[in-house]
Amino acid sequence: MTDTDPRFTALGARPGKIVAVHLSYASRADQRGRRPATPSYFFKPSSSLAPSGAEIVRPAGTELLAFEGEIALVIGEPARWVTPDAAWSHVASVTAANDFGLYDLRANDKGSNVRSKGGDGYTPLGPDLIDARNVDPAALRLRTWVNGEIVQDDTTAGLIFSLAQIVADLSQHFTLETGDVILTGTPAGSSVVVPGDVVEVQVDAGIHSTGRLRTTVVEGSRSFDAAIGSLPGVDDTQRTEAWGSAAAAGLTPPAPALTPALREKLGRVPVAALSGQLRKRGLNDVTIDGVHALTPGSRFVGTARTLRFLPHREDLFASHGGGQNAQKRAFDAVEEGEVLVIEARGETGSGTLGDILAIRAHARGAAAIVTDGGVRDAEAVAAVGIPVFTAGPHPAVLGRRHVPWETDVAIGCGGTTVEPGDILVGDGDGVIVLPPALAEEVVDAALAQEEEDAWIARQVASGHPVEGLFPMNAEWRARYESERQN
Repeated sequence: MTDTDPRFTALGARPGKIVAVHLSYASRADQRGRRPATPSYFFKPSSSLAPSGAEIVRPAGTELLAFEGEIALVIGEPARWVTPDAAWSHVASVTAANDFGLYDLRANDKGSNVRSKGGDGYTPLGPDLIDARNVDPAALRLRTWVNGEIVQDDTTAGLIFSLAQIVADLSQHFTLETGDVILTGTPAGSSVVVPGDVVEVQVDAGIHSTGRLRTTVVEGSRSFDAAIGSLPGVDDTQRTEAWGSAAAAGLTPPAPALTPALREKLGRVPVAALSGQLRKRGLNDVTIDGVHALTPGSRFVGTARTLRFLPHREDLFASHGGGQNAQKRAFDAVEEGEVLVIEARGETGSGTLGDILAIRAHARGAAAIVTDGGVRDAEAVAAVGIPVFTAGPHPAVLGRRHVPWETDVAIGCGGTTVEPGDILVGDGDGVIVLPPALAEEVVDAALAQEEEDAWIARQVASGHPVEGLFPMNAEWRARYESERQN
């Protein structure tokens, strides 16, 4: 196509490549429940570009076409191996973009976004360019409207990765050439649109503005052919991601595994009793070994929220240890009734938390903290009032032995695997992990066993020998059942 192609009106020419950032705004990351340590990217074809005023076609048989208002950067001088300090000088202009995605195709794309975001018209851009020399890249404002109602309003101050960092990072991997476009991610508020909806995006930089980029959604008449490739498919996970939340998607959230009634029952059962019942069901490796309550008498029940540390390495700590690292994100994200479980590989040669983070978890309503590593400021942590189970105190800071790496993943703590959402119970005997699917069955059996054991203890206390009574033979069993019924 020539440069007169209307798709490239705003740019004046077809760009060599379009690079898009997966996740870059803190508001969007918090909405998704995950915050990346470094930026990641995907490509969009130049054929996906469209001018302001164009229509976007939602293919027949699909339902999850979502908009993403974004700031687009247009490269001026080619950039290769540039530093963040020099990166902005390689940006010629700024404009508005809409990174549309068809979530019906997202699962089969497996992160590449080739089909889900590469369709014709899926990258409207424009209408006007702002000279990058006239703007502060840390003070750009992005707004999106759907049918005249504002749904996104954020600034580049809310980016996890600065615009200059994104340019510099990409330049490490390939040459950014004149005319290339970088889509810099979307803030919270992205959601699904349907035929008839009008989406507008605008970027402002002080007195300068791109004007509103306007796109109208229309229904397509053609559907995908199963004889050629995989068909669109949606599930509740994709609906939740596309709409922005389960509530926005009209979905009823799944019932919590740890209901108030189940929590109350678990609060009455010793960890030892739960261990016995799990053993009867073939589960022996469910205790978090080597941890003890920082405050004697501590007890808790809650669902797991996980944090993983890697062994210390200087270069990795330099890239992952500072700022809002995984450790701080975990303590900022833990919810009421959750247990923050930390994988520290049994390494007690440094702390994995101190009093400030314990206060943060307590303020968030966390049920407990469990770490198979050390705890700094042990006396101050104990005074906070939140149950903390640890392998022991240690005065050293985190960076002596650990790199904070990731959150909300399956981890190994004290020799057992803990998945997010597992149910944990802790008392003076230690900490045990309950698979949610078995929790109700196990606690009911444990309560019944506790009742039986209490009856046996009364018989022994009154002078009966344990032979035939513990465990009960048929005669004692009949007596026990008879007394229970009366």
